[in-house]
Amino acid sequence: MSYNALNQYKQNTVFTATKEELTLMLYEGAIKFINIGKLNIENKDTVKSHEALMRAQDIVIELNASLNMDYEISKNLRSIYDFVLEKLVDGNIEKDIAPLDEALEILQDLRDTWKEAMQEVKKARYASK
Repeated sequence: MSYNALNQYKQNTVFTATKEELTLMLYEGAIKFINIGKLNIENKDTVKSHEALMRAQDIVIELNASLNMDYEISKNLRSIYDFVLEKLVDGNIEKDIAPLDEALEILQDLRDTWKEAMQEVKKARYASK
């Protein structure tokens, strides 16, 4: 598959995704970029680690901005996202993996919980048909 075909496929995946799938993609992206940032810190490549961690930060900012504050859970998520963002900034500035591991663990838990919720909703939809 050529690079252009892969990009087209990714673009189509995003454009046809539900809001729930897009949120899952954001979690996956943040996790991926934190892992890339950690790897580059270990390899002493500060430029690449900074770029990856900035992408992770941008994703967390997007997750935070997409919250519907009419719901109580959104207030809780906002606090969590703010904490994760703080850890990402700390890890990026200090080039320290420990705060990145904290952020990573939280995002992995959120992603896993989100996946479970999506599966439960899907099961409920099929059961009601």
